[in-house]
Amino acid sequence: MQTAAEARLTNLMREHGVYLKRMCFLHLRDEALAEDAVQETFLKAYRALDQFRGDSSERTWLTRIAINTCRDFRRATWFKLVDPRATLDAIPAEADQPDTDDTVLLEVMRLPAKYREVILLRHYQDLSLKEIADALSTGVPTISSRLSRARNLLKKKLKGWYFDEE
Repeated sequence: MQTAAEARLTNLMREHGVYLKRMCFLHLRDEALAEDAVQETFLKAYRALDQFRGDSSERTWLTRIAINTCRDFRRATWFKLVDPRATLDAIPAEADQPDTDDTVLLEVMRLPAKYREVILLRHYQDLSLKEIADALSTGVPTISSRLSRARNLLKKKLKGWYFDEE
């Protein structure tokens, strides 16, 4: 028989697991690490279930935990020693993927972390500015400014790539 906390965690995992895995994958660029980060996120959430006050949505709360977990993973010494190109063998060859253009995503991933995060959360995870601000523990004006700067950086990097031939 499940306890109330276990049942709540099961619901959180069912409702937000796929979303968190996508977000962690975008931050860590590795499926196995993303799965580990999601598991760690749910462990942290389970330990802190009684501390959740409901000031934000559960999704925003979990997003904040997941982002911090991904940051912790990226700071770890072993993460710096991993060759991200080693996982390229798992990616299908270009001939297997007709008409796939990942130029935009590659440029997003090259942005500085504070800009990359807001772009990923806004455009790939479809969070509102308020939800992003809650998840990153900062104000909406800061998020709006970072989002504007990130878009401008992307516009410069992608100039001539899409309908802008100047």
